[in-house]
Amino acid sequence: MTDTVTDTATDTVTDTATDTATEELTPEQRRRTAMLEKIARIEEQNRKAVEAGGKYIERHHQRGKLTARERIELLVDEGSAFLELMPLAGWGSDFAVGASMVTGIGVVEGVECMIVANDPTVKGGALNPMSLRKSFRAAEIAEKNMLPSINLTESAGADLPTQKDIFIPGGKGFRDLTRSSAMKLPTISVVFGNSTAGGAYVPGMSDYVIMVKERAKVFLAGPPLVKMATGEETDDESLGGAEMHSRISGSSDFLAQDEQDAIRLARRCMARLNWRKKGNPPAATYAEPDLDPEELLDLFPEDLKEPFDPREAILRIVDGTSADNAVPFDEFKPLYGSSLCVGWAKLHGHPIGIVTNARGVLMSEEAQKAAQFIQLANQKDTPLLFLHNTTGYMVGKDYEQGGIIKDGAKMINAVSNSKVPHLTVIMGASYGAGNYGMNGRAYDPRFLFTWPSAKSAVMGSEQLAGVMEIVARESAEKKGEPFNAEEFQGIKDFVMQAVEDQSLPEFLSGLVYDDGVIDPRDTRTVLGICLSVIDNQPIEGAMNFGVFRM
Repeated sequence: MTDTVTDTATDTVTDTATDTATEELTPEQRRRTAMLEKIARIEEQNRKAVEAGGKYIERHHQRGKLTARERIELLVDEGSAFLELMPLAGWGSDFAVGASMVTGIGVVEGVECMIVANDPTVKGGALNPMSLRKSFRAAEIAEKNMLPSINLTESAGADLPTQKDIFIPGGKGFRDLTRSSAMKLPTISVVFGNSTAGGAYVPGMSDYVIMVKERAKVFLAGPPLVKMATGEETDDESLGGAEMHSRISGSSDFLAQDEQDAIRLARRCMARLNWRKKGNPPAATYAEPDLDPEELLDLFPEDLKEPFDPREAILRIVDGTSADNAVPFDEFKPLYGSSLCVGWAKLHGHPIGIVTNARGVLMSEEAQKAAQFIQLANQKDTPLLFLHNTTGYMVGKDYEQGGIIKDGAKMINAVSNSKVPHLTVIMGASYGAGNYGMNGRAYDPRFLFTWPSAKSAVMGSEQLAGVMEIVARESAEKKGEPFNAEEFQGIKDFVMQAVEDQSLPEFLSGLVYDDGVIDPRDTRTVLGICLSVIDNQPIEGAMNFGVFRM
């Protein structure tokens, strides 16, 4: 029996089980086949997140309750998109894929919101260290993009076996809630079930609180702990039930009859916020890309060492030629520093500047060009999109003497001090300081996504293993000892495999080093949503940068 990959675009079936069949494919078909295999691998991991509750999903339904994703589906406007963020959080760890939580951006009553929903089918929605990391990132996105938040709460609280990794940093979540309110970013909390101990502060610190009758339980300590601590005997309902909080404590603003009613009330709260965007609206009309986004699967080489022209990808992502004969992509300094491609475009009507790697390596000219372009984007208050496929900055005697360090520092200076919003997509390689210069996670992009073909590390696995071998040889020579290359090969193989495994997009996504691994064909849509979110507030570029070493 052979494995097959079906190409829905051309309606062909490619046999991938034999070398002979693969050799008969064109380069484009080989690239498509390889990319589809990577996409399928990521989709399988996404399914694990959706199905993380296993048998408990059915038990949840039998109790007449909705799952986290079902609640979100009812909450968002009909026909609108929900951009799920960090779905692979926890991948490769001891915790369920998804980290017992669903986060994303949805439109509720016409307002873009950050939605955070506990998944009660996974350990009762208990929060583990990866849940914490995921929720912190969601709060950061909401704050930087001025998004109201809706918390769909049903959680057993902290995962007690890992409390040492949760308790101290977990207080940041409460801080974020109160700061959001001070920034006039309302938070709506809908409590569907348990929200106890530290979790009780989520509704306690939200601006609007809705509790489901006979379901919500919100208290700092449950009846057993109260009895142990004070000797008082009480029950769940009188201690922290929805009716008690709605009638007596005042901790609940609205008493919902059931889950559907709670979601209706949440939508009404959002409708009454009088929310309006404060940024510049995009062009009223725009053209779809001149080239078919489906062809993005045919472009990217399986071997990241192969050259790749990013302009081919850009023309399948940005707005196409419009009625006024606008050029889809205006390249800046095309003849200078040609290993880096920069220029202006529009995406869903939003003006953007694009910085992307044309041949992977960054040299002095490329770094200088990037620094100048980033300054220009700040001068005209235009967001920047970084498309990665870089092996890093060039090394060697001539380049060091030519000032690659100070020129690379110019680029990193510009990226670090730029004030316009940054978006990052890692398409392929993102190695070494190239990750930094191209606005990697450490440089606080508003959003960062990866393609299934992406790899990020200090350097490629072969280079890293090779460096280790050179160092080991030199060390043996200094000691006057023979170097056993055959024995060291086992170490090289182990290191190469470890680096490869830790460079995979699902590994990095599991650590919440990106906001999601996306199908290349969805890049335009995902970026369009992100640009719309960014438009919640005015864009103001930097007035000053640090010292550029000359």
